Amino acid sequence: PEREGTFHRGSGLNLTSGQYTAPVAGYYAFTATLHIVRREQQRKRQPCRGNRLRVLICVQSHCQHNSNLETVSRLESAGDLFTISVAGVLYLQAGQYASVFVDNAAGSPLTVQSGSDFSAVLLGV
Repeated sequence: PEREGTFHRGSGLNLTSGQYTAPVAGYYAFTATLHIVRREQQRKRQPCRGNRLRVLICVQSHCQHNSNLETVSRLESAGDLFTISVAGVLYLQAGQYASVFVDNAAGSPLTVQSGSDFSAVLLGV
């Protein structure tokens, strides 16, 4: 951790790759909270119907299979800063990794802001 108030314990988190690798097989509780800002303003009076954002925590980067956690949010026209979270439990084999993915179907580019977080906790084997 590079700033006060953040921490990590254990060797499973790789800050360079953004992946958490399970040291042992078991059930893990995952959470991710992303603070996101729109880089370009939508034109006023133009509704953002159909604009959606999916945030996933996927095992081995296989987001199309059933081994993921997912949340979907509709982007409203008001405001350009918002927070989206995903949480749940996944089973990982020793050596498998999990990471966060953002599927942006919105009409404008988005940026994940600092202060976003990700956690993984071993619940049991």
